[in-house]
Amino acid sequence: QVLVVESGGGLVQAGGSLRLSCAASGSIFSINNMVWHRQAPGKQRELVASITSGGSTNYADSVKGRFTISRDNAKNTVYLQMNSLKPEDTAVYYCNVYVSGWPYWGQGTQVTVSS
Repeated sequence: QVLVVESGGGLVQAGGSLRLSCAASGSIFSINNMVWHRQAPGKQRELVASITSGGSTNYADSVKGRFTISRDNAKNTVYLQMNSLKPEDTAVYYCNVYVSGWPYWGQGTQVTVSS
């Protein structure tokens, strides 16, 4: 059993910053990709950023240059540093972790950016 828990969401003004964390725990032998998604009200869930076990990263065009994904393999944790936040970044942010190839999801953390 694997538990994935996100933290770090909150309310911030436009132009501000937040850092999200996502920790995986439980029966973990190896973690492959770690991914952040988000879902805004009335919209489909979308991929925000991903990072492989080797550290290769990928970003949605809408967040390139503003968000940075990183991971600490010793802590089974992935981070999302979000700078220059915009109201359109408002969403529930979900962490998705692949453990030995199987996907596990967190419960989500709300990020609200006020204008």
